[in-house]
Parts: sequence; structure tokens; C-alpha cells
Amino acid sequence: MPVSSLLLPVFVQVALTFALMLWMGAQRRRALNSGAVKQHEIALRQPNWPPRAMQIANCFHNQLELPMLFYALVAFILITSTNSFVFVVLAWLFVGARLVHAYIHTGSNAVLPRSAAMAAGAIALIAMWVIFAVRILATGA
Repeated sequence: MPVSSLLLPVFVQVALTFALMLWMGAQRRRALNSGAVKQHEIALRQPNWPPRAMQIANCFHNQLELPMLFYALVAFILITSTNSFVFVVLAWLFVGARLVHAYIHTGSNAVLPRSAAMAAGAIALIAMWVIFAVRILATGA
């Protein structure tokens, strides 16, 4: 399995994270420029941003949580040369779920569908880790 097959979903996840970061920055800049929030009100990370800016920021911060385990696992898979079709499919399921989660989070922000998307991604990632662990432990690598 070529390395690029596993890295493509990583690149999509990274692009999502950067896109949310830029969107969050634009929303925060707009709030500061309009006077909706003052610098001293947020200088110590107080949650005083307008709701829309907070919504996007929370979604961005979510991309710095569970996906870290995804990035670490992909690195381990590549280092150990254990990539396979199963990992590629599960990686795309994880990233697809993250995209759906971000869409819901920055849109309707409906908690139940958002939680379902989060759970789907988590299940795909857990499966990846279990398969990886079993393969590594079984081969003694």
C-alpha cells in the first residue's frame, strides 16, 4: 500500500484544522474591530467572544484533541511499514466523521448529530489502534 494512500486523509484533516483556525481568526478579528469585544476582556483567555466566534473556536480546538491520536498512529503505521487497505479505509472514515462533525459544529451545532459524528470517528480511530496493536504485538516487531 503506498504511503500516499494513508497520508491523503491526514492532509485533509490538516487542511480542515487550518481552515478552522483561519476562520476563527477572522471571526475574532471582526469581533475586535467592531468593538463587540475588548482586548482586556479576552487577554487571559476569558470566554467573552461573541457566540459565533466561540462556536468556531470550539470546533477548531476539537481538531487539536482526538486527531492527535490519529496523527500519532499514522506516524507509527508508516514507521513500522504496517500500512494496509484496512487502515486507509478507517483513516478515511475517521476524517469523514471529523468533517461531518465540523460541519455540524459550525452550522446548526445540534448536539446529538454532532455527538454521533464524534462517536463514529472515535470508533474508527479505536479500531485502527486495536488493529495496529494486535499486528505489532503478534509479530513482536
